[in-house]
Amino acid sequence: MPLNEWIPQMAEGCIITIKLFITVFVLSLPLGLILTFLYTTKNKAINGIVGLYILIMRGTPLLLQIFFVYFGLPYAPVIGKYLTINDRFTAGAVAFILNYAAYFAEIFRGGLLSVDKGQYEAAKVLGLNDMQTRFKIVLPQMFRISLPAVSNEAIVLIKDTALITAIGLTDLLKVTKTIVNRTTNISAFAVAALFYLVMSYVLTLVFKFLEKKFSF
Repeated sequence: MPLNEWIPQMAEGCIITIKLFITVFVLSLPLGLILTFLYTTKNKAINGIVGLYILIMRGTPLLLQIFFVYFGLPYAPVIGKYLTINDRFTAGAVAFILNYAAYFAEIFRGGLLSVDKGQYEAAKVLGLNDMQTRFKIVLPQMFRISLPAVSNEAIVLIKDTALITAIGLTDLLKVTKTIVNRTTNISAFAVAALFYLVMSYVLTLVFKFLEKKFSF
């Protein structure tokens, strides 16, 4: 199979990869922010539950979590039939979102703790209530501080999407493996690597732009 026939097939797989990346990134960021708020409340029970969730998500392999969501949930006692996700893309996206939300929660928590305590005092002097202080003063600074770490996670995510191949989704890596198996030509792996490099490079440029834009 000549190279000009590989590219369209790999491009189709790349679309699935990008779609998964966008879905996970867009949904895991706000979920991570919610987890950060819960993790930093004064309620010890909530802190403990969120802390345990983050520990499990960060302390176990993402591939295991993907297998659990797609293959394991249907066998959960009593509620398994309600948790079955037959669509591979949806199952993979759910596992990725739950996993990356935990990482983003830790990133945002670190950013939150890095905000100078004097900012809170200044907000009180200005007469801002807790909600106004959080959304007008604290969160913008937290996001700015967290941006480099979020950038790193985004680049890791675009590469981690290849794990979705394990449950049979025809992403870029799955298409590449099929081509190699069919043609016994390993050059397809080099082409796939180029696809991933381009996507990572584009993300790097986007986040560098954002870091410059929000630096002050």
